Amino acid sequence: MYNDTMANLIQKQKHFYRSGATRTYEYRLRQLKRLRDALVAHEKQIIDALKRDLNKSEFEAYSTEIGIVYEELKFTIKHLKSWMVPKKAKTALTHIGSKGRLIPEPYGTTLIIAPWNYPFQLAVSPLIGALAAGNTAVMKPSELTPAMSSLLADILGSVFDEEYVAVAQGGPEVSQALLSQPVDYIFFTGSVNVGRIVMESAAKQLIPLTLELGGKSPCIVHADAPLKLTAQRIVFGKFTNAGQTCIAPDYLLVHRSVKEELIACIKEAIQEFYGSDPISNPSYGHIVSDKHFKRLASFLDNGTVACGGQTAPEILAIEPTLLDEVTWDMPVMQEEIFGPILPVLEYDRIQEAVDMINDRPKPLALYLFTREPEIEETVVGSVSYGGGCINDTLMHIATPYLPFGGVGESGMGAYHGQGSFDTFTHYKSVLKQTQLFDFKFRYPSSKNGLKYLRKLMKP
Repeated sequence: MYNDTMANLIQKQKHFYRSGATRTYEYRLRQLKRLRDALVAHEKQIIDALKRDLNKSEFEAYSTEIGIVYEELKFTIKHLKSWMVPKKAKTALTHIGSKGRLIPEPYGTTLIIAPWNYPFQLAVSPLIGALAAGNTAVMKPSELTPAMSSLLADILGSVFDEEYVAVAQGGPEVSQALLSQPVDYIFFTGSVNVGRIVMESAAKQLIPLTLELGGKSPCIVHADAPLKLTAQRIVFGKFTNAGQTCIAPDYLLVHRSVKEELIACIKEAIQEFYGSDPISNPSYGHIVSDKHFKRLASFLDNGTVACGGQTAPEILAIEPTLLDEVTWDMPVMQEEIFGPILPVLEYDRIQEAVDMINDRPKPLALYLFTREPEIEETVVGSVSYGGGCINDTLMHIATPYLPFGGVGESGMGAYHGQGSFDTFTHYKSVLKQTQLFDFKFRYPSSKNGLKYLRKLMKP
């Protein structure tokens, strides 16, 4: 049943795309503005849905989801015209008389599979890129955030015909049906394990894709870091959305000489941000499902609880928690945590920290707190990761000037700002040759052709 429904939807979108309607700048601009106006009109409902699904406060909903989308739309609308202009390419000596161009063209019909942790931002941000690039789009929101999933279907359904933009609600069976369709591009945000399934499905039909995954993102705190400020920025990055952030610091690597003082500063920052009883704080996020709650709660007996550790199963809440005396062989260090639990490990020399990170899969993000340029140079130059911050956390994701994406197991491809346009665009190479003259030496009948070719194409 799902396969037939999704097949019909994809065929509708392909037919509409082939009409050429989405190709013009005027059409794309008009649709982006319609999307912006609809989101602004429904802002209150978006905030309410995020509260129902994840207990997000209005402040957190706006700062981590709505505001980022507004910025993305504003930036895209401002720069779209320049992005769409074909780019001139240089002419090689062997191609005198010709002109080369790179022409940005849409892929066609795109599939966007969104996650539950930022169910508004991580669904709408790639949609902006897909529409800006001139594609049609089918969005599959997460069934784990039903309020937002339903609201996105209502908002987008009221603005766009499904032949242009459609929302397909449902569970894994809907995703499987969509992945079996001959779409032209797939954009997936989610876990590494599901990312493998998506990539396998795409490979069967040779569909290009972007994978925004995750992994264990380290946060290094060197001995010279200003600890109070560092602690506040770590607490902000780790416990926003109750730790359910793909780029949250997954574990701390702290210089041994400042570990105890940093832990004390983190405790103070947690109390300052969330009070003495974070679970009862109405602005503190909840875990998305009972399954995820139980998985996270099982980590609490790893190492020693240095702070927090309390749970409230009835509301799926876990206190901001620090785990000390943690080792790499413990379950909490075997997978991405994706919750409000922060293990603490220590090092003496920066190379130890670098080696620990490099011994494991490439992370989506890395954070380093230091005042020393040499330490910064060592870490940035020696560790491969998707993106990150020096002396901050999370903030690199919030600027449209920096493409965001992973590397290795943490993903492939990038988006945000022009990066989103480029992701959903195929740059077609076109060479226009002159008809005013011809170089006969390139033809096999030429008597001295090889001699001229050797002169032009020498090492």
